[in-house]
Amino acid sequence: MQAIRSLVIPIWSSDTRLDGKTAIVTGGNSGIGKETARDLAGRGARVILACRDTTKGEQVACDIMKEVKGAKVVTKQLDLADTKSICQFAENIYNTEKTLHYLINNAAVAMCPYARTVDGYEMQFGVNHLGHFFLTFLLLDLLKHSAPSRVINLASSAHVFGKIQFDDLKGEKKYHPVRAYAQSKLANILFTRELAKRTEVLGVMAYSVDPGLVNTDIFRHVWRPLVDIIKTFGFVVRTPAEGAYTTIYCTVTPENQLITGGYYSNCSRAESSKAGQDDGTALKLWAVSCHLLGIRWR
Repeated sequence: MQAIRSLVIPIWSSDTRLDGKTAIVTGGNSGIGKETARDLAGRGARVILACRDTTKGEQVACDIMKEVKGAKVVTKQLDLADTKSICQFAENIYNTEKTLHYLINNAAVAMCPYARTVDGYEMQFGVNHLGHFFLTFLLLDLLKHSAPSRVINLASSAHVFGKIQFDDLKGEKKYHPVRAYAQSKLANILFTRELAKRTEVLGVMAYSVDPGLVNTDIFRHVWRPLVDIIKTFGFVVRTPAEGAYTTIYCTVTPENQLITGGYYSNCSRAESSKAGQDDGTALKLWAVSCHLLGIRWR
């Protein structure tokens, strides 16, 4: 069984140091985000945990600093379902940080019952895509100032089932939790492609990542029999630490070995779905997202 697992989940490691670098990890208080933060802190980076639940975030920060000698980890409040909170977080970052080298847009909600964000967007599209789109927009000046820098967006292989429903982004006509999740993950990939085109000249690279099937609380809204099936084939399910491998790979690998705008899985370049490579849809999604948020990228 272990031999099969090693084929499905490649072993990867790197001893690259990140001393003097600063990273933000959204959703850094649990799962993949927590393991990503732990790894980056172990490499010498200053890590900011951007969490909705700051109590959990503070505990994780304390745990990492106890486990990793000399770790520099702080927690800041961020609710991606509330644009006001995103603005306040960004303002706090500009007031306290001189540099930002890595923005890791990791947080996500998955396959949840229908709900809306504070600003009225469908929850999965609002948090997974619009929230991170807006956060990246607000922090871009600091990323440019700190160049070379990187934006890493966590997507999912579930994007292959996605389609951007431009006529029903609020999910009011026909909502299905799995389709909404797949749409939001496709949006992550399309956002990455368009972002990379606009920021490469500024020294800001962008990558989207598929962490694989990971054992986290992201399954809490999934149909129970499906969870049981997943557990039955648990040898293909990754630990959170294993799920963080490709994120870390895209953080520490030299730029000349990566392709900005690219989609990565299993610590290597991968092909997204055809929909994920549609530059026309990516541009339209960009324009619609700006319109919904009332912003204009320079």
